[in-house]
Amino acid sequence: MEKMEPQRRVYISLPKKYMAALAEKCKLDHGLVIKDLITNINEGYLQAYFRQWGSITACTIKKTPQNSDSKSASALGYVRFSSDEEADTADWAGPHYIGGMEVEVKRVVSLKMDDPEG
Repeated sequence: MEKMEPQRRVYISLPKKYMAALAEKCKLDHGLVIKDLITNINEGYLQAYFRQWGSITACTIKKTPQNSDSKSASALGYVRFSSDEEADTADWAGPHYIGGMEVEVKRVVSLKMDDPEG
């Protein structure tokens, strides 16, 4: 029997006009990828920050290791909203300062997956 690899979520950043066309063909999750988070930020803090723009359905943070180009480690976050409009509103509300530092926010979509944690 062949071993099945777990599905991995793919985040797609593209212009809004193409998101609408993609949404006609596929069910999408709408969210933001947040770069340059300081490492002591947790999912609860990130959810609380973005809750002002809509209903959060998922929030994850991945620590990125320190490399020779950067002086300190950082983290990458993902926040999924319940609707396209909420994700747009949160994106447009920037610049965003989380934990006292400005972070880079990128609007993304991903294909809906069965996994509620995905």
